[in-house]
Amino acid sequence: MFEPNRTPVVVRATDPILHNGVCLALSSRDEVRVVAETTAEPTMVALLVADRLDEGMTQLLSALHCQGFTRIVLVAGEVDGNEILSAVEHGVCAVARRADAGPEALVRLIKAAAAGEGALPPDLLGGLLNRVSRLQRQVLQPRGLHLGGMSSRETEVLKLVASGFSTQEIADQLCYSQRTVKSILHDVTNRFQLRNRSHAVAYALREGLI
Repeated sequence: MFEPNRTPVVVRATDPILHNGVCLALSSRDEVRVVAETTAEPTMVALLVADRLDEGMTQLLSALHCQGFTRIVLVAGEVDGNEILSAVEHGVCAVARRADAGPEALVRLIKAAAAGEGALPPDLLGGLLNRVSRLQRQVLQPRGLHLGGMSSRETEVLKLVASGFSTQEIADQLCYSQRTVKSILHDVTNRFQLRNRSHAVAYALREGLI
């Protein structure tokens, strides 16, 4: 039966005892509905529970990602800052330690993930921000790139494309050759697997790059 006010959640765990315990804890909650589907739907959340982010957990994350889940809540006994980026790459948007994950907290995390929001323990959030800052300073900035993966001149070109300027007009404004402008657009479309310059502009606008 369709229950619009109850968030559907798929529970996965590296241990059957953990799995059954979490399902039991959530079964009495009116805000969520535990389901057994293996293919993601737009409003569905995956809740992954384990002792730590080890190889078994990574395999489960990869499987969920391949099944189309983009709203994944991770609950682990031990989580450190070095594992967070790996988890985020696999679609995790909310993380909690098992010691802090009672039924109320689980429901709160599931609801946050369903709403497209993120949640991290404060110490892990601080560590993640520090890692992102180092990535920007030490890796991206020396290459002239921003966190979005585009350089300043690429965003300049795309802004002018978005404003309706031709290749020649863009070249004149930026003191580039037409070949350089075309090369910049070609690099962007190839890197992000986009179809053409219009698709590149749409992508950059959607991602907040221009």
